[in-house]
Amino acid sequence: MIWNVEEFTRAAGVTVERLAAYVEESQRGLPPVIARRPPRELAERLGLTRWIREGGMTPEGYADFLAGYLAEGTRLHHPASLGHQVASPDFPAALADFVHGAANNPMAIYEMGASAATVEFEVLRWMLDKTGYGEAGGGVLTHGGSLANLTALLAARAAAAPRAWTDGVPGDLAVLAPESAHYSLTRAAAILGLGERAVMPLDTDPLGRIEVARLPEALERVRRAGRRPMALVANACSTGTGLYDDLRGIGEFCAAHGVWFHVDGAHGASALLSAGHRRLLDGIGLADSMIWDAHKMLRTSSLAAAVLTRRESDLDAAFRQRASYLFYGDQGFDLIGRTVECSKAELGLKVFLNLAWRGERGLGDYVARQYAAAHRLWELGRERPGFAFPYEPESNIVCFRYGTGDQVEIRERLMDDGAFHLTSAEIGGVRHLRATVMAPATDDKTLEALLDRIAGTS
Repeated sequence: MIWNVEEFTRAAGVTVERLAAYVEESQRGLPPVIARRPPRELAERLGLTRWIREGGMTPEGYADFLAGYLAEGTRLHHPASLGHQVASPDFPAALADFVHGAANNPMAIYEMGASAATVEFEVLRWMLDKTGYGEAGGGVLTHGGSLANLTALLAARAAAAPRAWTDGVPGDLAVLAPESAHYSLTRAAAILGLGERAVMPLDTDPLGRIEVARLPEALERVRRAGRRPMALVANACSTGTGLYDDLRGIGEFCAAHGVWFHVDGAHGASALLSAGHRRLLDGIGLADSMIWDAHKMLRTSSLAAAVLTRRESDLDAAFRQRASYLFYGDQGFDLIGRTVECSKAELGLKVFLNLAWRGERGLGDYVARQYAAAHRLWELGRERPGFAFPYEPESNIVCFRYGTGDQVEIRERLMDDGAFHLTSAEIGGVRHLRATVMAPATDDKTLEALLDRIAGTS
């Protein structure tokens, strides 16, 4: 069935109108930040079964459906959205999603989307320049940080065991990582055939940061266990606390001992764009590989994550694939040899349009503002009785406790009526509340109201 362009135009107009109202009221903090109606009840309210079985939606029916759909979700533009590390997306990225939804150029093979692939090339060139890898480096965009970490570790595996792709994985490989590393690292090790036990813990301080002085001990433990290090992973920043590891110290150690150095910069690499915060990534150029999520602090919609390697050939070595219907007559521009995905969305367009609208400085100012807002929460909270903060925040993530009671119960009370959306994390085995300041609409008034509400719910 060919498109009814007139019907599409009407439905697109409905979409723009409803989404504009949704973002506007969300930014003003008018409705609850989160709704958690049970799936069965929500499916009935949205009429999902009827629509699936009968079809027949019109622009008018779609308008009603969309209104209900948006009302039942989580509002990431809301000032009280302080939960997960997911962007409050800027509208240029939303336009890119709209374009991709219609054009659908899966551009891992250049001939399937030359403009989309070229945009990605230039976005990656910009990222490589920001990290210090420059022309010698290589990169690719993937659908999320978990795939990005997996891809980076595939490159590390290829360097440590070049025949693993054809002959299988040697049983003596190990990945060194702090317990504060993102869960996708352990998952990647299992997928790669190393097994979870191949992930060997690094010594950390009480806040989960790698202790550089104790890296020789960790390396010796690995060798005594009959293993050889495939990669050492550092956080920039930690998912739980938002704290950065000492990248320079770790990188110098890895270089001296011939260990592949991987940096999970999914959330915190965007600090490279802020003059006041790029020091947090001092030493990033020493990393053999790193990842950088655009769908966090570069304000794109989910998902768009970069895998970057200091040497382009290392990324090209990650995969050794054959398929006669795809891998022939390479034009020299295909990205499919660098990704798990065969069909890959036009991810670079989201990053590009945000840059084209806001500029590098604009995105850097956003990072600086959100980092400052989290620091402001720390300043306001530590002046109040009952609040305890285990560290001064380095990013836009801050953990804290109120009183001695159950912190998860406090979180649930905040979310019962959709007043605030927080998450939680353990530090040293102790459960804390966790705020991630992502929405530009979050201000001092919001932070004061959060502290008031927490104190009032306990």
